[in-house]
Amino acid sequence: MEYTVINNIAILAFDDGKANAVGPQFLDDINAGLDRAQAEQVSAVILRGREGIFSGGFDLEEFKKGVELGMTMVGRGFDLLVRLYSFPLPLVAACTGHGVAMGAFIIMTCDSRIASRGNFKISLPETAIGMELTPLLVALTTARISRQHMTRVALQSEVYNPEQAVEAGFIDEAVEADLLDARAMEVALKLANLPQAQYAANKLLIRANTLQAMNGNLAEMAKR
Repeated sequence: MEYTVINNIAILAFDDGKANAVGPQFLDDINAGLDRAQAEQVSAVILRGREGIFSGGFDLEEFKKGVELGMTMVGRGFDLLVRLYSFPLPLVAACTGHGVAMGAFIIMTCDSRIASRGNFKISLPETAIGMELTPLLVALTTARISRQHMTRVALQSEVYNPEQAVEAGFIDEAVEADLLDARAMEVALKLANLPQAQYAANKLLIRANTLQAMNGNLAEMAKR
């Protein structure tokens, strides 16, 4: 992960040279970047993928190492979703390409979500690959995906391009790839001008029910 600050906006850019898989190193890096952004009292944070892909989801190689390591990774990933969705600073996603499974969930946690136009896939493939959506993931999806698209997105694993993803609720807008960084910065700067304390407080208020469901699922998982 590359951490930079421009105009007091922290940019956390992920590029593992492959699919930006959400594994232990990814989780360490993003949490360290969020910690640093808060410690440095930046005004907003942008999460950015590598060219052509934001994230392809959890690291499948980690699952092959055993059930315990795989579940530890999943638990940490879910902790991250809660942290991002309740993060006190304005959080902007610069979706540089494909956003699949956990990658799509990370995008959905962000306050404002800008995507590159192109032949990119944004989807929740859990049903298609025989995986169960946990209550935490369902709560986040319900909060973000429009009612008209909920069955197609969460149950039928439909694949969306960026323009379709706007209508579904995965993202807020799609722009040409060469305009993505400028647009994400523009949005971040606009949000940074809002009163920070009230922004953080109102975020928790309007997301209270979803966060309660998400945290409840985490508590149940911790008991197992």
